[in-house]
Amino acid sequence: MTQQTFSGEDFSRRFRNALGMFATGITVVTTRSPAGEAIGLTVNSFNSVSLDPPLIVWSLSNDLPSRGVFEGCEYYAINVLAEDQAELSQRFASRLDDKFAGLDFETGVGGIPLLKGCCARFECRNTVRHEGGDHLVFISEVLSFDREDRQPLLYFAGGYRRLAG
Repeated sequence: MTQQTFSGEDFSRRFRNALGMFATGITVVTTRSPAGEAIGLTVNSFNSVSLDPPLIVWSLSNDLPSRGVFEGCEYYAINVLAEDQAELSQRFASRLDDKFAGLDFETGVGGIPLLKGCCARFECRNTVRHEGGDHLVFISEVLSFDREDRQPLLYFAGGYRRLAG
């Protein structure tokens, strides 16, 4: 493997492609706006931080319109999508006005939307935020969680994937 250095758009594209070689799960992060509107977006920058206390981390692009809602909310949920939920990933990655239209969901702490049929769901308190380049990084306390024995939806090299076997 040879190390390469790039600049400008070439660097950004090649860096993104290299990052895409790390397979990730797909999550939908959900909360409520100050007016009570259900808000959600697809995120694959999610990971565990600590077991004691239980902490998770995820990041959000600075240029997304919902950044202020997530930055200011008290609670949000991380919904880890199952392999048959690619449509939900696409829905929450889209620019639809009401991404929850027609969806049957449950509610968690503070009224946050909890998607059904997920592999796992984490209800979190929005505790610490850090500027991180072109993203805002969230480190948050997990208040409760649940899980189902389902296969996850994965993302690798620019496409959805499933676990083999």
